[in-house]
Amino acid sequence: MHSTMECLTEWMTRQRWYAGKGRVPQLVEVHREDWPCDEPDASIRVLLLRDTASTPPSLYHVPIVARTTIPRGAGPAFIGRDEHDDYLFDGPHDPIYVRALLRRLGVTRHDQAGRVHTGEQSNSSIIVDGGSEAPLVAKVFRLVHPGDNPDVVLQTALTTAGNRNVPRMLGSVTAAWTDPLGSESHTDEPVRGHLAFAQEFVPGVRDGWPLALEAAREGEPFTTDAERLGRVTAAVHQALAACLPSREPTLGDIVGFVAGWHQRLAVAISDVPQLRDLRPQIEAVYDAARDAPWPPLQRIHGDFHLGQVLRRPTGEWLIVDFEGEPLRPLSERSRVDSPLRDVAGMLRSFDYAVGSLRRESRAAAGAIDTASLDLDALALEAERAEWARMARAAFLDGYIAASGLDLRAHRALLDAFELDKAVYEAMYEARNRPGWLPIPLAAVAYLVSSSRAAKR
Repeated sequence: MHSTMECLTEWMTRQRWYAGKGRVPQLVEVHREDWPCDEPDASIRVLLLRDTASTPPSLYHVPIVARTTIPRGAGPAFIGRDEHDDYLFDGPHDPIYVRALLRRLGVTRHDQAGRVHTGEQSNSSIIVDGGSEAPLVAKVFRLVHPGDNPDVVLQTALTTAGNRNVPRMLGSVTAAWTDPLGSESHTDEPVRGHLAFAQEFVPGVRDGWPLALEAAREGEPFTTDAERLGRVTAAVHQALAACLPSREPTLGDIVGFVAGWHQRLAVAISDVPQLRDLRPQIEAVYDAARDAPWPPLQRIHGDFHLGQVLRRPTGEWLIVDFEGEPLRPLSERSRVDSPLRDVAGMLRSFDYAVGSLRRESRAAAGAIDTASLDLDALALEAERAEWARMARAAFLDGYIAASGLDLRAHRALLDAFELDKAVYEAMYEARNRPGWLPIPLAAVAYLVSSSRAAKR
């Protein structure tokens, strides 16, 4: 037997959503709720745990179920045995927590059996689709922050506006806590944030990433799907601009964007030496964007790529996961931003589909020497990637047709957003997946090339 905190410390290191890979959590309980339970030999404990081993310290939402016995089939969700002789289980995998969560969400349905989606990483999604009632999915946030989560705010606004390009929102759960250790507040005043929400679950959909990958591998055009996706993206942007704040960018906004690009580049160069030789050209693209025309700022998706879109069996696209980048401060993810950031993110995703196949070929031929990559050859490679070029063009055509925003008039700005994204990707790959580094480096080299500059 161990204390609850000892059990959780060992267990959390094995969870995909734990962000502190490679280190031992230093957990401090900052909030606890005991939810009503419909079984006499069990209890539900909803914990908020601050991990002081990370910088800044992360706040985790960990719902657990304590039982006096181990139910049949509960082994995979087992956390440990605490000082009270109770067996602890991960809440989303336990039916009594699922039933309690649905009550908190205000969802009434006869069949409440849930299953946890195995592909989730930063959160835990519980799919409830038994019986004849409309299926739903409840997303349990694991990393939580004071304030309203964009995933809840944006999808609620879109649902209220009647937009059908996102799953319909059904309810959300919040908590209030006091956390003087919090990096966002450093205060004894109580704060409030989202713990979970529920939305409709659309059966039969397919994730956009494997769809695009299959098409690229078979050499099949993705233009029809990409054009539809461009139209849906524009429709969602228009709906967000209509129901949430939007405004013209100020000079301060523009200077802030450009300064952020330069700062990310400076950090990336320490991880990716190949960027050093390209720095003057990269900075020239950034500086040119400062003087280019800017469309209005508004709320956006914030982490847009093929893995964030689902295609219905009928061919229509749904956009999901409006949380933004979970490791970024909530204050940054809740600000108005440029819709071109989302557009650039999807353009990069088309490139990644082709690049990942090219990486497979390189890996099959032998190890990739990232230190001796030929940047000119990579730039030419990116320019000649016909499948990605056609998908990108179709996506932009669809976006322009549905939005009325002539992206050609913002080509310099769009290139800057895409270049910033590629620089970030290069830094990420160098740190985590060196074999993937040629993909973003090819994009950087092409975006600063003379052939690309001639098209601006």
